[in-house]
Amino acid sequence: MSTLLEVSGISVSFDGFKAINNLSFSIGPAELRAIIGPNGAGKTTFMDIVTGKTRPDEGQVLWGEKSQSLLRLSESQIAQTGVGRKFQRPTVFEDQSVEDNLLLALKKNRSPLSVLGFRKSSADGDAIAALADEIGLGDQRPRKAGELSHGQKQWLEIGMLLAQDPQLLLVDEPAAGMTLAEREHTTALLKQAAKTRAVVVVEHDMEFVRRLECKVTVLHEGSVLAEGSLDHVTQNQEVIDVYLGR
Repeated sequence: MSTLLEVSGISVSFDGFKAINNLSFSIGPAELRAIIGPNGAGKTTFMDIVTGKTRPDEGQVLWGEKSQSLLRLSESQIAQTGVGRKFQRPTVFEDQSVEDNLLLALKKNRSPLSVLGFRKSSADGDAIAALADEIGLGDQRPRKAGELSHGQKQWLEIGMLLAQDPQLLLVDEPAAGMTLAEREHTTALLKQAAKTRAVVVVEHDMEFVRRLECKVTVLHEGSVLAEGSLDHVTQNQEVIDVYLGR
């Protein structure tokens, strides 16, 4: 299977503390992966490195068929190559409608002239309608984003990322604060997205991870402790000792 993202031997220290310690990780172009582990395991730092927010002290982060090094690129350049990230707290434009939020996120030429002369085309409208349906907000398009429930805001933000057509989606704790029905819809949304792109979900909620039915990577002290199906990793004694037994 071809690899979309290949992280090898990365380490990074903050004030003498090794947040990431010789970590290696890879994911294919249409794959869903969950990353779990105790607090301080390096999950957020790992995502910071992939997105260019943090530079590792050593190691490689290679991207795509041509094995392009992401470490040479800025955060905005990495985003343009096709890496999208969703943080834990939803960041949507609360005073704008659902439709306008999706329109703002659509993958477009962002040069100053094209932005000044922008007119929504019928193709844009069709893309937004399809996206709103996909994320479960088809009937909410005229509503202001600030009026949506917590779960709906999370879906809108996932929709805004999908509008940019990333090849890799990094999603941080999407299930936090959601109702059961919202969590089920979120599961379906992420599984659907992973049919056409790579999706990495960092999550604490084991029941949610089980619903994703995907390969799981367990981080501990900045390294990969175990990898495999959820059943496989949850039977690993080291994983039980450092994470599940707490």
